[in-house]
Amino acid sequence: MEFTRRETLAMGAGAALMTVLPLRASASASDDLIAAFTGGAEIADTGIELTAPEIAENGNTVPIAVSAPGAASIMVLATGNPTPPVGTFNFGPLAASQSASTRIRLAGTQDVVAVAKMADGTFARASKTVKVTIGGCGG
Repeated sequence: MEFTRRETLAMGAGAALMTVLPLRASASASDDLIAAFTGGAEIADTGIELTAPEIAENGNTVPIAVSAPGAASIMVLATGNPTPPVGTFNFGPLAASQSASTRIRLAGTQDVVAVAKMADGTFARASKTVKVTIGGCGG
C-alpha cells in the first residue's frame, strides 16, 4: 500500500491531534476536581508541602509525601493520568500530624498536585512536575 505525501501529512497531523486531546481533557478534569473539592474558593500557594522526585526512572512506583499542618484533608491528583485522582487523606482532631506518604503510578511526565483544606476552611495548593522515563500506566 502506497501513501501520497498529502495522505502521510494528514495521518501525521491526525496522530498528533489525538495525542494532544487527552492531555487537555485531563487538565480540565483536574481543574473540575479541584473546584469540586474547594467549592470554588480561593487557593493559597503556601501552607502545604509536596515532596516528589524531580525525575522518576519508573512510573510504576513514584514516592510522594504531603504535609500541611492544620489541615482537615488533603487531596492528591496526577494531572496526566487517565484517572487523575490519586487519593484524599482525611485527618481528625486527634491526628498527631497532618501528613501522609505513599507511592503512586504515573503514566508519564506530568504535574502532581496537592490541595489541602485547612481546619479554618481555607485552602492551600502545591504542585510539582515529575519527569518519568518509563511510564507506569501502560506507557
